Amino acid sequence: MGEITFDISLLFYFGAMLLALLELFKETKLLPKFILLLAGIGFGFHTVFILYRGVAAGHVPIVNPHEATSFFAWCIFLVFFALEYRYKLGLLGSFIIPVAFSLMLASSLLPKEIKPLSPILRSNWLGVHAVFAFLANAAFAMAAGVGLMYLVQEHYVKSKHLGGLFERLPSLKQLDEINYRLITIGFPLFTVAIITGAFWAENAWGSYLSWEPRQVWSIVTWLIFGIVLHARLLAGWRGRRAAFLSILGFLTIIVAFAGLALLQKGQHIFQ
Repeated sequence: MGEITFDISLLFYFGAMLLALLELFKETKLLPKFILLLAGIGFGFHTVFILYRGVAAGHVPIVNPHEATSFFAWCIFLVFFALEYRYKLGLLGSFIIPVAFSLMLASSLLPKEIKPLSPILRSNWLGVHAVFAFLANAAFAMAAGVGLMYLVQEHYVKSKHLGGLFERLPSLKQLDEINYRLITIGFPLFTVAIITGAFWAENAWGSYLSWEPRQVWSIVTWLIFGIVLHARLLAGWRGRRAAFLSILGFLTIIVAFAGLALLQKGQHIFQ
């Protein structure tokens, strides 16, 4: 049942991605509704898969590359639906769904075997630390997507090309405000993830910080988004600078997640 629900969700996400990309070039009133419908059905099957996998494994399904990548995609879709419900942003799916689908596609290619937890992972900190981290990363992913939308809209404004996507993208002011709100949500979540991770590390290895690659990149990510908030409040950094830093911060997450974790470097290794 687990693999079937995963495959069904992947299929619906693929359909949603194709329509989302099509929406960049063709505007119709029905297209956004079909995108949300397909993504919603995929999300439903994806949720069933995660619940089934969690029950079968006996823990939050995030301990191997297949599970972690899938859960990351699920969190991105969760934040995407919340943002759509709250703001109904035009073309948001065109910038976000391809990223989430890419994670799901990568997950589908990774080993799916459920193995017993290693002693270090048999901790109550596992679920707390991981869930906060993935939700924060999803908020940052969404901030990067909104930041990219901001840069595209800014390009149209500066070039005075006021047709096409310009008329369908949200205003620069709205995009900037939403980018800021997403970071104010993701930053405290990520802070809690780092703190709980430090307590877990001390309990497992006797040290709060061992400076292994994943920890270092997490601190870099935390500093980048901390700079965005600090600079916005004290120096008035908005718009283009915040958008660029949001994208840079998300790239550090990808490096830490894929480039380091999947290569099994340091103590943050998957089973």
